[in-house]
Amino acid sequence: MPVQPVDLSGSKLLITGPTGQVALPVVEHFAQIADVHALARFNKAEDRQKIEAMGASVIAADLADAESLAAVPEDIDYVLNFAVVKSGDFEYDLAANAEGVGNLMMRCARARAFLHFSSTAVYEYAGQALRTESSPLGDNHRVMFPTYSISKIAAETVCRFVAHQHQIPTTIARLSVPYGDNGGWMYFHMLMMQQGMEIEVHPERPNYYNPLHVDDYIEKIPYLLAAATPEVTTLNFGGSEKVSIEEWCAYISELTGLEPRFCENTKAFGSLAIDTSKMEELIGPTRVDWREGIRRQLEHLAPELLRRDA
Repeated sequence: MPVQPVDLSGSKLLITGPTGQVALPVVEHFAQIADVHALARFNKAEDRQKIEAMGASVIAADLADAESLAAVPEDIDYVLNFAVVKSGDFEYDLAANAEGVGNLMMRCARARAFLHFSSTAVYEYAGQALRTESSPLGDNHRVMFPTYSISKIAAETVCRFVAHQHQIPTTIARLSVPYGDNGGWMYFHMLMMQQGMEIEVHPERPNYYNPLHVDDYIEKIPYLLAAATPEVTTLNFGGSEKVSIEEWCAYISELTGLEPRFCENTKAFGSLAIDTSKMEELIGPTRVDWREGIRRQLEHLAPELLRRDA
């Protein structure tokens, strides 16, 4: 049964990880209609200034340090947890990512809903099979990000525990390749093509994913919050269209004339395509076609590379 989106207008919204590629446009969008509080360590003055210029209130805190969260207002209505640490140090990354989500939920236990953004990187590699929410979990990203998948799995576990113990309405959304006008995986592939670098792909080709455009994930956030329950709603959160690395690189080539050089490597990230049935039933399908999204990205970030006849 589809849910009806919550109205975030005038609400007090806490967004963690606000300076990252994924969350930054979320801050910019919702600061126009809500009282947004943006939480990060803010070690760089320019990051603080950028967030404040968007109209959000800055909170300098570390999720791994529960005492620092005393700066978070106690009357937060909704929490969007985008924060992630990938230092490679297991002790700190588990404290920041897993214990951190527990610290945050305890501080915001009276929130109307808590939305935790996880990743499809929690799934065990299974070739081109579509991963459902009940598919086996595994250490998918170990080669490139040693602590990432394990930290994400641990964070989901802590999130569920605290939600159950304190009856906090919660949604866990497993993100698949978010991208937009400010960057993403496809843009990095374009830069590699421009520099003549090899793009590593798993030999079990094609390598499928479900790219999720920023317009879609911003539109769906009020629905994800509406889907939150104390029992915890866990769902795959990616684009309704399945597309491979090979396909989007071919399209970038069509737009720019640049040619991809693929190199097969069994240690490269393999397919991580997801079953979006539960997502579409609950919050509806996504709308941005992946070709439109990539074209818009390049028009914004590298217009000089686009062919005039493309």
